[in-house]
Amino acid sequence: MPLRLGVSLQPRWPVDDGAAVLRAARHAEDLGFDHVAVGNRLLDSGFGLDTDPLVLLSAVAGATTRLRLLTSVLVAPFYPAVVLANQAATLDVVSGGRLLLGVGTGWNPDEFAAVGVPARERGARTDDHLAAAKALWAQRPADFDGPFTTLRRARLGVPPVTAGGPPVWVGGHSDAALRRALRFGDGWYGTGVDAAEVTDVRRRLSDLGGAKDADRLTLASAVFLTPPGVPAVTTPPGRPLGGTTPSAASVADDLGRLAEAGLTACTLWLPIAAEHVEKAMEWVASEVAPQLT
Repeated sequence: MPLRLGVSLQPRWPVDDGAAVLRAARHAEDLGFDHVAVGNRLLDSGFGLDTDPLVLLSAVAGATTRLRLLTSVLVAPFYPAVVLANQAATLDVVSGGRLLLGVGTGWNPDEFAAVGVPARERGARTDDHLAAAKALWAQRPADFDGPFTTLRRARLGVPPVTAGGPPVWVGGHSDAALRRALRFGDGWYGTGVDAAEVTDVRRRLSDLGGAKDADRLTLASAVFLTPPGVPAVTTPPGRPLGGTTPSAASVADDLGRLAEAGLTACTLWLPIAAEHVEKAMEWVASEVAPQLT
């Protein structure tokens, strides 16, 4: 299966032109990208677009027809389980089943303090919220008993159009994250990986859950790319795709190695200014994608 490429809608888009990000998403769809991705920050991160991913991706859903919509990643402890389940199901319905729910436990202590959630509970809350959401997506009515969520004959406001709910990709590289992916996920979602790391994750998933359970998971990751001739406006927080002076050949070679190692979906995180995003996507579509088989 060819490696499916997506692009992160992460740059700091101009607030006086809110439609710019939607135009970029439509352009990504026209260029043949598989998905667009939006991160989850509540406070200003300095990295770029700091919005609610479910809200922004709902707007993207209305501006596109085919593009898959990835939360990269949604911080599950920030959302009460029923709110998370209902918002994700709503987006699944209005997008015609295009939502990919990438989730993680979060890390920013300032954001946890701002929402009144103890950071030490982030792993337990993520597990609770995912389990409760899956119960609500699969059962009408649903009963659930967890450390943070209790449901009695609960009927979610809108059932998802995707049977069992949108696919869940669990982010993180720790053993706890891999166990969470095996328990609750349809996929694993990494950050800045190379082929050796993908191979290692496959081995660890097999060791933790058995080969059969590990093999059912989609393996995906965000990677960092600054196309040649496009200035970076921030330092990517990881290894650059194609090396420090990337070319179409070196980027395609890295992507090919990732695919050979088992990665099936790859989100390009572009540390560039918003006005260069469409040019960067065009370079990937015309110079890199044709080299992938």
